[in-house]
Amino acid sequence: MTGYTYILRCADGTFYAGSTKHLDDRLAAHQLGLGSDYTSNRRPVELVWWCELDRIDEAFALEKQIQGWSHTKRRAFIEGGFDAIRGWSSRERAVRSRE
Repeated sequence: MTGYTYILRCADGTFYAGSTKHLDDRLAAHQLGLGSDYTSNRRPVELVWWCELDRIDEAFALEKQIQGWSHTKRRAFIEGGFDAIRGWSSRERAVRSRE
C-alpha cells in the first residue's frame, strides 16, 4: 500500500515529520489539533514537503530518518532535496576530511 512521508512547518517555526497512508486526512487532523501531541499546540501547520512511496513501511522509515535530523538540515532538505544535504552525515564528513 502506498505511503506518504511529509514535513510540516509549525506556527512556532519548528518542523514536524510524519508518515501516513492518507495524506489529506492526516493533514486535516493536524489542523484540528488531532494529528499529534507535538503539532496540537503549534497550530496552524503548513505542509512544506511530502513524497509518495510505494509502501507505508518505506514512508515510516524515511520519517524516522528525517526525525533524526537537525532543524537546519531539515530546512536545507525542504529547500533543496536530497542533493542539498549530501555530505551532512558524520561518516561522510570523516571520509571527505581524509581525502
